[in-house]
Amino acid sequence: MTEKQKMLAGELYTASDPELAAMHTRAVKLCEELNYGRLDEAERSAIAKQLLGSCGQNVTLGRGFWCDYGCNIHVGENFYVNYGVVILDVCKVTIGRNCLIAPQAGIYTACHPLDEATRISGLELGKPVTIGDNCWIGGSAVINPGVTLGDNVVVGSGAVVTKSFPSNVVIAGNPARIIKYLK
Repeated sequence: MTEKQKMLAGELYTASDPELAAMHTRAVKLCEELNYGRLDEAERSAIAKQLLGSCGQNVTLGRGFWCDYGCNIHVGENFYVNYGVVILDVCKVTIGRNCLIAPQAGIYTACHPLDEATRISGLELGKPVTIGDNCWIGGSAVINPGVTLGDNVVVGSGAVVTKSFPSNVVIAGNPARIIKYLK
């Protein structure tokens, strides 16, 4: 397997691999254009379509958006990302339709081995994140590797989401827990 294939499969991989380094450089350049360029909405939309693996209509990536590769992020229509959002996409990130992400939120698929010898060796791994339709991720919330959120989930500001949750709930806290059922 290539390092890219290992990465996407959630296996240990070498992040400094030349193919991955080139992909990362491309993503950083596109993020820099989004963040620092004097662009109108049509130009911003065109860059988002180049950066993301797939996206529906009406996608907004606010200034301060950063990702590792971009190509592993797949979003539905009516997707809005506010300022300062980071999505570490070493594995697939799938986000449904009509989703909002507030400022300073983070979605992380990247993780490091718990064993110190493996971690020190530089090997990394990841776990995919899936977020359903009609979700709202509050400001400064963190979605950790391997999490799946159902449809219509609201994540409270500052929440640290360490496990998966079903549809139609409001979650908050550290670690996040259900604080309200919707519908």
